[in-house]
Amino acid sequence: MTVDPVRDWPIPPSGGFTVDDFLQMRDLPKHTELIDGGLVFVSPQRKWHRQVLDMFRLALDAQAPEGLRADREMAVRLGPRQMPEPDVLVVTSEAFDRPEPESYYFADDLVLAVEVVSPDSEERDRDTKPGKYARAGIPHFWRVERSSDDRVVVYAYELDTVSTCYVPVGIYHERLKTVSPFDIDIDLTTAKERS
Repeated sequence: MTVDPVRDWPIPPSGGFTVDDFLQMRDLPKHTELIDGGLVFVSPQRKWHRQVLDMFRLALDAQAPEGLRADREMAVRLGPRQMPEPDVLVVTSEAFDRPEPESYYFADDLVLAVEVVSPDSEERDRDTKPGKYARAGIPHFWRVERSSDDRVVVYAYELDTVSTCYVPVGIYHERLKTVSPFDIDIDLTTAKERS
């Protein structure tokens, strides 16, 4: 049996990589993120995760008012050593259509960041990323979880601009119906029906 050699990954400098370093790196695995100057590699997506991402991106894009668009799995430049990749994003149409930068958005472009929690991303999606999104001024954050009976559960948060922390505004089980950040009505049971 032949064993492939371990890849020669870049070793972070003292203080970690910067976003500029990260943007110059080639041949990184798909969906690699830069968090606190370190590279974060993700496990391959599971079907449920992909189906939920598709459902949210399509529904949000269809329901977004003029001037907003939904996108998925695009990096966001939050700071000098922070470039996470939300699963779904709602951005301004100007940012969506802008030719450069073509591989990421700026924090100011986002209205909503959505993270669909996977077993390997629980701590990042529940603790690390929400704090970074809030401090970067992203107005809305949703965390999407899979219940024990395979249902979609959405935890919605809104930015308290004084504390620069998110405050909970709702937990949704069967249907996500809200007016913030815009009028949204998503049947959460459709993800389960398709899986």
